[in-house]
Amino acid sequence: MQRDAMLTQLGYAPNEALVKQLEEIEKNTKGYEKIQKHIMDLHDHLKVNSSYVALSNSKNYFKIKVESQTEALANEAHEKVQHFSEKFKIKIEKLAKKETYYIIGFEH
Repeated sequence: MQRDAMLTQLGYAPNEALVKQLEEIEKNTKGYEKIQKHIMDLHDHLKVNSSYVALSNSKNYFKIKVESQTEALANEAHEKVQHFSEKFKIKIEKLAKKETYYIIGFEH
């Protein structure tokens, strides 16, 4: 998938800085080419839970933000993230005391 298309799908207006940031995230995400499609699918599945995949501003990773308005929707979003991680063997890291995860990369 082209970087501009991926950024657009994630809700960004592509520009040079965002393309460069995405490029750094791709390099930093182990096995990125194997999991790129799954990341986009997760983003689409999380929309109904008011949650999403985004570019992290603090680390060169994709982040998953759970911003659900209800506990039930939040729990469902967390379950989707766990299912995504287990099914596709993708290492994620949950941030302490936050509703945020980093997508670290593919675990062989």
